[in-house]
Amino acid sequence: MVSEPLLRNRMNVSRPARAGRAARAAAGLLAGALALTACSSENDELAQRASNDGTNYVAGDGSVQEFDESDRGEPVAFESELFDGTAVDASQWRDEVTVVNFWYAACAPCRVEAPDLQAMHEEFSEDEVQFYGVNTRDTEATAQAFERTFDIGYPSMEDRGGEVMLAMTDYVPPSAVPTTLVLDREGRVSARILGIAEPGTLRALIDTALEESDSA
Repeated sequence: MVSEPLLRNRMNVSRPARAGRAARAAAGLLAGALALTACSSENDELAQRASNDGTNYVAGDGSVQEFDESDRGEPVAFESELFDGTAVDASQWRDEVTVVNFWYAACAPCRVEAPDLQAMHEEFSEDEVQFYGVNTRDTEATAQAFERTFDIGYPSMEDRGGEVMLAMTDYVPPSAVPTTLVLDREGRVSARILGIAEPGTLRALIDTALEESDSA
């Protein structure tokens, strides 16, 4: 079990950073705050609609948790397969920051955040940041249709059996989809977003994980 997570307000935390990342993170946080204010009612409506659509969706509360380096515990450990049959072993994720998004096609908030996740994937493609989806319910055909609709360029694992979610049970509440995790270069969870991953917030969390490696 991990130790009690350290909750921090990102607006009050300053870290040494390269100029480009610092500016990008600051702009992202400002944009994120404005977007959260403007879109809160829309997201509430989506969550309510999804919770009544028969898919057993459990709405995330939009909370963001950051885990201090001293409180992160062990690296995540699991083995899985991508929809194309490629084996995935979390132990191979060392030396890169990894974003893991739990989703399924009928989840309304998952559809809302999908374009933003793809944009983040493209933005950080040259920064040693990798993205993976964990699909919790769909067949390959359904998942691929979703990925074509939103032009998703990163791969997803098939997890209808719940093996990956079980391995992440300390961080991902059962059926709380979408949930997005940011893993540091050691494969430990450095941050978690329950609910829609707002772009400015996710960008800042990724930058933090990258900056830790730069200052090490």
